[in-house]
Amino acid sequence: MRALVQRVSAARVTVNGQITGEIGPGLLILICAMQGDTRAQSAKLAAKIAKLRIFRDDQGKMNLALTAAGNAALIVSQFTLAADLRGNRPGFSPAASPDEANLLYQQFTADVASHGVTTANGIFGADMAVSLTNDGPVTIWLDTATL
Repeated sequence: MRALVQRVSAARVTVNGQITGEIGPGLLILICAMQGDTRAQSAKLAAKIAKLRIFRDDQGKMNLALTAAGNAALIVSQFTLAADLRGNRPGFSPAASPDEANLLYQQFTADVASHGVTTANGIFGADMAVSLTNDGPVTIWLDTATL
């Protein structure tokens, strides 16, 4: 699985003008299931993200994890993280099939929540508008193939 994690002071996702997920301070997690990904990889990635010490402590240092900072996560599926860029037009064949990807997306959300994180979501497969106020900015790329 691949994830692009952004520390935010606020983020929201809308579908057809309706807010489907919204958070204050926390993480916007763009997530993509790849072919062959498993529930174990989802759990591993969720644990890694929940434990990332990228929130400021009382001294202003990046030293607190998501749960220690009392923040939430907005989780949005984004198959384009699987882009194959050998040419000028991206291909997405490395992404998991839509049915499998949706199952892993739901599993990943549950895995993040299992760490005590309040979660909000987009709608899998929908045309979404995502807005955020990046805090820092802090943006981190994670891939279970390299964890």
